[in-house]
Amino acid sequence: MTDALTNSAFLRACRGEPTAYTPIWLNRQAGRYMPEYHAVKGSTPSLDFFKTPHLAAEVTCDAQRILGVDAAILFADLLPILEPMGLELDYLPGVGPKIANPIRTQADIDAVAVLPSRETMPYIREAIGLIRSELPGDIPLIGFGGAPFTLASYAIEGQGSRNYVHVKRLMYGDPPAWHELMRRITDAAIDYLNEQIDAGVQALQIFDSWIGCLGPSEFARFVQPHSERLFKNISGQVPVIHFGTGNPALSGAMAKTGGEVLALDWRSDLLATWNETGVTAVQGNLDPIVLCGTRDAVISEADRLLTEVSGRPGHIFNLGHGIIPETPVDNVKALVDFVHERSAALR
Repeated sequence: MTDALTNSAFLRACRGEPTAYTPIWLNRQAGRYMPEYHAVKGSTPSLDFFKTPHLAAEVTCDAQRILGVDAAILFADLLPILEPMGLELDYLPGVGPKIANPIRTQADIDAVAVLPSRETMPYIREAIGLIRSELPGDIPLIGFGGAPFTLASYAIEGQGSRNYVHVKRLMYGDPPAWHELMRRITDAAIDYLNEQIDAGVQALQIFDSWIGCLGPSEFARFVQPHSERLFKNISGQVPVIHFGTGNPALSGAMAKTGGEVLALDWRSDLLATWNETGVTAVQGNLDPIVLCGTRDAVISEADRLLTEVSGRPGHIFNLGHGIIPETPVDNVKALVDFVHERSAALR
């Protein structure tokens, strides 16, 4: 890694080191709110879009350049990793991801394959190489993947869920089967994330987007051992960000589970959680819907967060979840500019 990357504001913050300003990047910064994204995607189906390296590279680099953020994140999705495992994945207009053959039985679990991602998902390595060649030399590239629980939940439910009935039926009703599925998915995720590191990303973010449906006891029994194994097998190479949503009661357990940076959604008190968990670095945690309001509201809420943290080393500014399609691009640009300027003044 070059000195320019190593000493970038984002990677310094990941290590808890002082920076001249608070680095900022945004979940889903390359997305449907941005006209340039639509110009590149056109009529390309979503799954094909994720699998076409030059298109993924273009929208990744466009977002970093247009917004002026301190890191780029690989444009991909959590779920294509499930395809080589035997799941029939598609993205349906108005529905989102849909799996035609969800996992519901022991026979389904027995059929789940774990194959090298370098062979089954070669487009990821190619996209990373293209992005890294096009990004400025001092801008890190973040890779990412789903945490075992979130991947297993999608595989079992087959689509978005409100109550996670099928997930919890398997989890509570047949723990050995649940743990076997989690073991296989964790193996695949470890291989996939290490492939991204080898291909040239400078950091990783692990998304546990559905973890909020669990309480602390369920997390400890059914999820934590698998997530701990994941983090153990990807750690020590690049900084890893651990991101979960929906349940502040899990923040302490997530901090212990792994990752150099604890990423929080807007339901958590940023500074209090930072102090309680004792982690070196935190990421977050503006409510993304604030960006759909007035520019004054965006600036006011960002100022509140920055003032609360008051220049403490190890803060990476981000949203508590992803940018939604209705978001005005000008509000996003205003947020990035304000975070840079205000945080520098607070130093």
